[in-house]
Amino acid sequence: MGKRIFYFLLTNVLVLVTISIILSLFGAWNYIDYGTGRIDPVALLIFSAVIGFTGSFISLAISRWMAKRMMGVRVINPDGPMSADEKFVVEKVHRLSRAAGLMHMPEVGIYDAKEVNAFATGPTKKRSLVAVSSGLLHEMDDDAIEGVIAHEVAHIANGDMVTMTLLQGVVNTFVVFLARVAAFAVSRFTREELAPIVHFLAIIVFQILFSILGSLVVFAYSRHREYHADRGGADLAGKDKMRHALERLKAYSNRVKENEQTAVATLKINGKRKSNIFSTHPDIDERIQRLS
Repeated sequence: MGKRIFYFLLTNVLVLVTISIILSLFGAWNYIDYGTGRIDPVALLIFSAVIGFTGSFISLAISRWMAKRMMGVRVINPDGPMSADEKFVVEKVHRLSRAAGLMHMPEVGIYDAKEVNAFATGPTKKRSLVAVSSGLLHEMDDDAIEGVIAHEVAHIANGDMVTMTLLQGVVNTFVVFLARVAAFAVSRFTREELAPIVHFLAIIVFQILFSILGSLVVFAYSRHREYHADRGGADLAGKDKMRHALERLKAYSNRVKENEQTAVATLKINGKRKSNIFSTHPDIDERIQRLS
């Protein structure tokens, strides 16, 4: 899930900045009362909400496409010839999706990567994607793979991408609002002829800065949803398989840290032993304990 969140946030920031630049250049929304030299807070709030939610929903709409392109996901045709690994993954995803009550089967894909990784994404339950890395298939046994896939299917069944989008829209609204208030304040301390340029550049800088701070809220929500996905995965695949998957992931992450001191990506487990405010996932020991 962490990779999904990373690409969603990256896309969101890029879309947000692009929309803001276009609207600012064309003066599409006037929230500054030049007669009094003050900001109209109501007009600015409406402006911020329009940009904020537009940015988050555009990011959601292209999330599946973005994940495929950036990760090089090879989508498997369930009706065509498949290798043993492909058939195994497709059968697991479809069986668990039916168990989760999904009316439409997610697209299933594999991408080449040594890391042990899996993620689910997509704008709706009808247009979702579950992708696993080749490293996951090579490193994990069948029960652990099933637990990982069940966790990702649970994210889809729980509608986590949609709720994440709504939360991101609210965060974006505050980001846009505060960035423009701060930029307006800065521009007031510059010469009149330079004020428009300073205001425009300050908007971009503050928007990126506040987007980074706002992502902490999204990360906190992501950590909260991981526990729900673990419970959902346990319901779908069985608690023993879900716990086994987490334990195998913990063992793998410890081995990687000892050998390479790098972060592990499956279920987006951090290389660090304990999660922090920048983690998309909680500490794996805590996840195992809560699942038990």
